Amino acid sequence: MNDKKKKPQKLRARLPRGFVDRAAADIRAVDEMTAKIREVYERYGFDPVETPLFEYTDALGKFLPDSDRPNEGVFSLQDDDEQWMSARYDLTAPLARHVAENFNDIQLPYRTYRAGYVFRNEKPGPGRFRQFMQFDADTVGAAGVQADAEMCMMMADTMEALGIKRGDYVIRVNNRKVLDGVLEAIGLGGDENAGARLNVLRAIDKLDKFGVEGVKLLLGPGRKDESGDFTKGAGLNEEQIAPLLEFANFKETVAGVRYSNALDDKVSYPLPFRDAPDTWADHVNLPADWRAKAASLTGLIKPPAASNDTWNLDNLSIFALIFKANEKIIEGLNELAQIAILAHAAGYGEDRIVIDPSVVRGLEYYTGPVFEAELQFAVTNEKGEKVVFGSVGGGGRYDGLVSRFMGQPVPATGFSIGVSRLMTALKNLGKLGMEEVIAPVVVCVMDRDTESLGKYQQFTQTLRHAGIRAEMYQGNKKNFGDQLKYADRRGSPLAIIQGGDERAEGLVQIKDLIEGKRLSGEIEDNTAWREARVAQVSVPEADLVAKVREMLAAQADDRARGD
Repeated sequence: MNDKKKKPQKLRARLPRGFVDRAAADIRAVDEMTAKIREVYERYGFDPVETPLFEYTDALGKFLPDSDRPNEGVFSLQDDDEQWMSARYDLTAPLARHVAENFNDIQLPYRTYRAGYVFRNEKPGPGRFRQFMQFDADTVGAAGVQADAEMCMMMADTMEALGIKRGDYVIRVNNRKVLDGVLEAIGLGGDENAGARLNVLRAIDKLDKFGVEGVKLLLGPGRKDESGDFTKGAGLNEEQIAPLLEFANFKETVAGVRYSNALDDKVSYPLPFRDAPDTWADHVNLPADWRAKAASLTGLIKPPAASNDTWNLDNLSIFALIFKANEKIIEGLNELAQIAILAHAAGYGEDRIVIDPSVVRGLEYYTGPVFEAELQFAVTNEKGEKVVFGSVGGGGRYDGLVSRFMGQPVPATGFSIGVSRLMTALKNLGKLGMEEVIAPVVVCVMDRDTESLGKYQQFTQTLRHAGIRAEMYQGNKKNFGDQLKYADRRGSPLAIIQGGDERAEGLVQIKDLIEGKRLSGEIEDNTAWREARVAQVSVPEADLVAKVREMLAAQADDRARGD
């Protein structure tokens, strides 16, 4: 029998799938970005609020766009009182709870912003994480679409505050009422079809990811991905799928109609949101059924008395003519027309805010206008393909979310920015993380008696109080050369050195590590190196701060010149 004790197995360090560690550069980049976003939100009159990472599961509700995971896509645990708690999956549902719980103390309209991590129990993949940061702004207690229009304008201002120029971004706007109206027209109206409607919206929302054929499969029997995993489809038939694909491809449909209107020998369509009904007879080659359809919209559509925003109003007109109009569609289109007019009156034209009835937001709780911030420039994906960067944020009206707690209507609208995704975009544009962070000056520890350590700590604190990043070497290496290696690997610009001889004379040595590294390639002889005392100066202790500032400034000038 072997009595030899087995060596205890070492614990293997590993990161859970779908989670990442964040390095200093990324943390600083996020801080830089969120400061600019916060400045815009504050300028619009929004105030900060913070809610906890965990909420009671029933308070969060089941509104996630992907429910094919345990616990409906959330991370949950049971408390010792047997109540279930879940990590928040977004920042909106916790806000609804906060408003309801503090309703009597909150001044409506309640305008607030908050940033924080959210968690999704979803299948991780390239660029898809289970923990990510969002930055939200919401208005609770404002029922008019002017609040939705303001959200769109604020998002446009946020994009530009981050250095994204016009033409590289657009805020796309739709209305959940339009989407619900289209679904009602294909037989998916009523409470009994609520689940089917949500599955359809989730499928259409994946158009950019899977393309038309992928969405068609998700609307029908289902889709198998590259790994072999199968996602069950919505189970629609071909007649139901066809108008939905036309809906999803609305941009191409609009382009075709605009092209037709531009040519005299083609059909010229009436534009009910812009043209008066008595002019519709003038349109070229308009088929009788289209003329009847346009006439049926008389009295339902509310064209503005005057507006220069012809592009967005024409988009709405084309949609109203192409799709079978019902009460929900018309209500949604009229609200979109009002948003377009309000935005245009405030100076936000179609180059910044575009009405696009094909925009879908996958979350179930939206009840009215929905919007997305989309970046238009191309990037290279993990397959080496050039693709448009796409959405970096979205939101919409959610009038029922707070009402779940209150038993009375509480209108609300908001917008959420995907911080990590937007940070990636800004780095691609060279708009983030470009400010150089200078590593700290390192004060070397030559002697380790209490008096000497006190002196080194004094130098370090003196530099810090002067606004200079500094650290006293805290490692175990007593060898001076090893300490300089540490400083070099840290990228430190200077090293502060004082041995017993310098201390007796009240002097301190300052070694320029940047210049020393450069000159080391020019001096090959060790004797010459020692005699030159490369890039190292001796100054009285009282002049330490002034000399360090001078040397750091010289290094900054070198960097600016590209030396």
